[in-house]
Amino acid sequence: MALLLIQLCLGMLVMLQTACALRDDLSCLLNFKASVGDPEGHLITWTNTTSSPRSICTWYGVTCYGNNAPPVYFIKLSGSRLNGSFPQGLKGCNALTRLDLSDNSFTGPIPNKLCSDLPNLVDLDLSRNKIQGSIPSSLAECKFMNDILLNNNELSGTIPEQIGYLNRLQRFDVSSNRLEGFIPSTLVERQFENRSGFDASSFLNNTSLCGRPLKNKCARIGDRKGATAEVIVGGAVGSAVGVLFIGAIIFCCIVRSTNKKRATMLRDESKWASRIKAPKSVIVSMFEKPLVMIRLSDLMDATNGFSKENIVASGRSGIVYIGDFTDGSVMAIKRLQGPTRTERQFRGEMDSLGQIHHRNLVPVLGYCVVGQERLLVCKHMSNGSLNDRLHDAFEKEPLDWKTRLKIAIGASRGFAWLHHSCNPRIIHRNISSNCILLDDEFEPRITDFGLARVMKPVDTHINTAISGDFGDVGYVAPEYVRTLVATMRGDVYSFGVVLLELVTARKPVDVVDSDFKGTLVEWVGVLVSSGCITDALDSSLRGKGVDGEMLQVLKIALSCVQAAARERPSMYQVSGLLHAVGQHYNFSDDCDEFPVFPETERRYNRLVVSVT
Repeated sequence: MALLLIQLCLGMLVMLQTACALRDDLSCLLNFKASVGDPEGHLITWTNTTSSPRSICTWYGVTCYGNNAPPVYFIKLSGSRLNGSFPQGLKGCNALTRLDLSDNSFTGPIPNKLCSDLPNLVDLDLSRNKIQGSIPSSLAECKFMNDILLNNNELSGTIPEQIGYLNRLQRFDVSSNRLEGFIPSTLVERQFENRSGFDASSFLNNTSLCGRPLKNKCARIGDRKGATAEVIVGGAVGSAVGVLFIGAIIFCCIVRSTNKKRATMLRDESKWASRIKAPKSVIVSMFEKPLVMIRLSDLMDATNGFSKENIVASGRSGIVYIGDFTDGSVMAIKRLQGPTRTERQFRGEMDSLGQIHHRNLVPVLGYCVVGQERLLVCKHMSNGSLNDRLHDAFEKEPLDWKTRLKIAIGASRGFAWLHHSCNPRIIHRNISSNCILLDDEFEPRITDFGLARVMKPVDTHINTAISGDFGDVGYVAPEYVRTLVATMRGDVYSFGVVLLELVTARKPVDVVDSDFKGTLVEWVGVLVSSGCITDALDSSLRGKGVDGEMLQVLKIALSCVQAAARERPSMYQVSGLLHAVGQHYNFSDDCDEFPVFPETERRYNRLVVSVT
């Protein structure tokens, strides 16, 4: 009875949270509509409705996280002829990550509170409007920002240097405005190894903007046209009177400037390795003791001083360098980013992490702690990430179906082991095709497992607060935005998206097909509902004798991305289902021992019957 009451209370809490999210999103969109001009009536579908508030997911330009269930994460109103000042009411759309208002006629300034109203904003496109005023420095508070597009407006003033400290910023465009002054060095010489500086195209057509990467030099303040010789001489004499006083002021400014540059250098992550003193005295802690002791100086030599040329990957948890050692071995050295535990806590966590071994996990060989720096030494995976091989390998052979199924089976086996056999159990929290690496034999190896605990001191092993960092868009379980709690079934949802990638060869977001544009989950859902499920299969593999197996994996993926978490299978069940699909390939006879619970086993058997 007590358990039933608890479940009932939890159910009511979830319903209450969902109702609150619906109410906030509805209010946000209606306030947005009321604050703008809509001469062509594009927002006519944005009407107050109490009978079916979920219908907001079908409104023009509105995209929800998945399965047509709020919250709203994307507002795309490009080219809708909207006008008026910058739209109001966005504060209510707390889960919004992408805002595209390009090609309209909005005026007025960009609100200073935009990032506090939309703390999870990832992409901001306000290009080709009539927006005026200055670029607010508060845009630097959008810590997840990838794209800031403000080109072709009427913005004036200087470019805030703080924006250059956004370590995820990939696109920045302020061309064709009325900006002036120096281009901040933080945008030209980026502070992060995985981000290159922005070129001249980002700053063109601002007549008073100067400095690198533009070719025009900044005019000196003392340059004046029509100044007579008498004025110049008089100014020189007058200036001589205050030379000593001004010199003292300049000296103070130089001292302050030196201190400021020193602080900037400390933030300049492209030179972080040079700040480490006496690297030969720092020993790398290896889980399996090598014959020769490895020191930090050895890692620096193997990575050319952690140079940009040695970077092979970057993600939320850090940057990965490839290291070529003198004995011919190749390793991957990962520099962790973000807040971490104290050194004592970190060493304890790493010693525990070093005891975790599984054939489908990237082997963590050791770690190093020096000052605030945290380095992991891992085995190098020669075939890169699954994402690279599926979507970015232009010069490499596309993955055949047998290899894709092998990757799916192996990855599911690794995640199932983390969920059900690892002690303590580990929730990955950020499963994507980027965290699945491929070794020489295309055996999948999972990376970044356990780092959620290392990087977030408040986390527990089963339910972890995600603190607004929802993970990569397209992989995030819809309940995360509502509950702010990561669970095993959330990992299952993310892995389901990876399975859809393997079957369709499509990216998880921005799928475009005839009149459709949205996420991969939504696209497949539309095809299923219209009876065209075979159209979802990768066209390069369709009709080659594997359509039946691809459809089976597709159905397993669909069970993983159910909107309701309780309707999804466990990772243990997913692993069993995939193994059944590929059993005739004889990939491996090795089996993992997972705990089997009667109810779980019964449901697992039902799922096997439903897809085979």
